[in-house]
Amino acid sequence: MARILITGGAGFIGSHLCESFLDRGDEVLCMDNFSTGARENVADFLSHPRFTFVDHNVTGYLQVDGPIDAILHFASPASPVDYMDMPIQTLKVGSIGTHNALGLAKAKNARFLLASTSEVYGDPLERPQKEDYWGNVNPIGPRGVYDEAKRFAEALTMAYHRSHGLNTRIVRIFNTYGPRMRINDGRVVPNFIRQALQGEPLTVYGTGEQTRSFLYIEDLIRGLHRLLEVEYHQPVNLGNPHETTVLQFAQRILALTGSKSSIVFRPLPEDDPRVRQPDITRAEEKLGWEPHVQLDEGLSRTIDYFRGRLQGSTP
Repeated sequence: MARILITGGAGFIGSHLCESFLDRGDEVLCMDNFSTGARENVADFLSHPRFTFVDHNVTGYLQVDGPIDAILHFASPASPVDYMDMPIQTLKVGSIGTHNALGLAKAKNARFLLASTSEVYGDPLERPQKEDYWGNVNPIGPRGVYDEAKRFAEALTMAYHRSHGLNTRIVRIFNTYGPRMRINDGRVVPNFIRQALQGEPLTVYGTGEQTRSFLYIEDLIRGLHRLLEVEYHQPVNLGNPHETTVLQFAQRILALTGSKSSIVFRPLPEDDPRVRQPDITRAEEKLGWEPHVQLDEGLSRTIDYFRGRLQGSTP
């Protein structure tokens, strides 16, 4: 039995990680301050004998009693709605929060896994995006607070690995979706599903020809466990290499929900990426990993989840 600390553990991905480690028989410390996470995401675990919730902001000093075998650092706003509303907090959690989490990992001699993002590639000029691509990021644009926070977090993680010999991992996560996403999250999957289920027009930005690739949460969690178990310290993309345009995706959501909603077009936000497609060769070779859940299957599960949440009027 390992003792695992998950920062941002009440968030969408963090809560699935908590559940997966509990299912494996480990002890889980879930740290969150509910800035974007949700108490209901971990409500079912609160009475579990191997689960402990810690209400704390990681930008404050971190102290945890007892041994820790691994720290998975997932604390951060991840939706453009959130990080544009909390730009300074986003930069602080990526810098100070990451520094605090790395310091704790060093003190505890724990493995450390940083949740980074495909956003480090910015609006990429390379397609698909490989881990050795340095990106095309506007550091002072509205999305820069998130992009640069994660780029700094990666640099700091590698500095701890090189300077202190810390056993680190970096995962670059591409558009992941599934149950426990917030209905008003602002990202394309919850936006389209909510609008379709409520009979509202689906909002497509620009012409809808920009591409995205969608990974179901179950596949991501499996990849994260693989990454934590191997001795590999360079960044690894986890995503689905199969692209779809945003317009095609909207049409897919309408078909799966049976919605009669129309599609409306709005101006493309500043610095919105035109393409997003991971090269997963490294994950295939180092982790023996590739996505298994087909898009329609994952979306159907997610639609069922959102339909239940909307009927309960939960945000």
